[in-house]
Amino acid sequence: MEQPIEAMPGEPWHSRADWFQRCLWRNYFNEETGIMNQWYPRDFITKDDNFYYWWQAHVIDVLVDAYERTQDPVYAERIRSLSRSLRAYNGGTFLHNYYDDMEWTALAFLRAYLATGEEEYKEAVQELWADIRTAWNDHYGGGMAWKKDQTDYKNTPANAPAAILAARLYGLFREEEDLEWAVRIYAWNKKHLVDPATGFVWDGINRLGDGRIDYDWEFTYCQGVFLGAGLELYRVTMEPQYAQDAIRTAEACCARLCHPESLMLPDEGIDDTGLFKGILIRYLVQLGQQFPEQQRVREVILANAACLWEQGIDAELGLCGPSWEQQPETPIQLSIQLSGLMLLEGAAALHL
Repeated sequence: MEQPIEAMPGEPWHSRADWFQRCLWRNYFNEETGIMNQWYPRDFITKDDNFYYWWQAHVIDVLVDAYERTQDPVYAERIRSLSRSLRAYNGGTFLHNYYDDMEWTALAFLRAYLATGEEEYKEAVQELWADIRTAWNDHYGGGMAWKKDQTDYKNTPANAPAAILAARLYGLFREEEDLEWAVRIYAWNKKHLVDPATGFVWDGINRLGDGRIDYDWEFTYCQGVFLGAGLELYRVTMEPQYAQDAIRTAEACCARLCHPESLMLPDEGIDDTGLFKGILIRYLVQLGQQFPEQQRVREVILANAACLWEQGIDAELGLCGPSWEQQPETPIQLSIQLSGLMLLEGAAALHL
């Protein structure tokens, strides 16, 4: 059993992130499958549970966070082992019906390639990116489809991460076609799914086949990935409009989704939505690092991290819940645990 957090109240954020990384591995890793269980405790799983492929991509992402921060070879080995096991578990391929799931996997592998230099990750990214590009079609004037069997549904979760991926690929390998993809995908997302009055990002259009935008789906996820796309395009083009877009969306997000006094982000529930806050935090951290003068961004991250650490973690089990203000109640899904870990890693990144 890991040391309870009460025993280390004065530890810096990187030590807290280390502890929660160990808790993730202890509580969720399945030696039989080589990937993470989707629930703690493991015996809560039923035969009817979906396999949430994209959660495993975020496991790789947080392992890369730890490896970049510590250079501990244990994390590099875990990334390697888990990625190979994920391919096997997914039927011998990284390809999938959901385009956004593949985008997250490609983003995680691209980071793994940069961190370790291992060619197998680069090869996986190239395989995924070739398939991801087939998501673009003419429904609603372009944009990336959400999944292969519903190509007329377009949403921010399938478009903004694709723009991030394309921009990063261009930044690394300087293929003009990748930049063209990033610019085109981002432009479609901004035109169709961003409120021109505020910069707040909507989820999707035509989910039910009626051509409607889901204005009432106000998710932290969408804000995070769109501002992340703007930030990546700013980095590779240095065009100020992209930075302005990212900052504007961050401001709209904080104003609309954070508690006005405590700055706490909302409890968005379980399943996929359990990951949403962590994804927002990941890209808010990057925005805060790029533009240190954005104090509100830093305040939101650290307020949420402090509250999670002081109120929202079960010290004995090493678990957190969907609310970062309350003690968790088991069973706890992997998605929720990952969001909490992204928050602690984000706080550690801001204090490096």
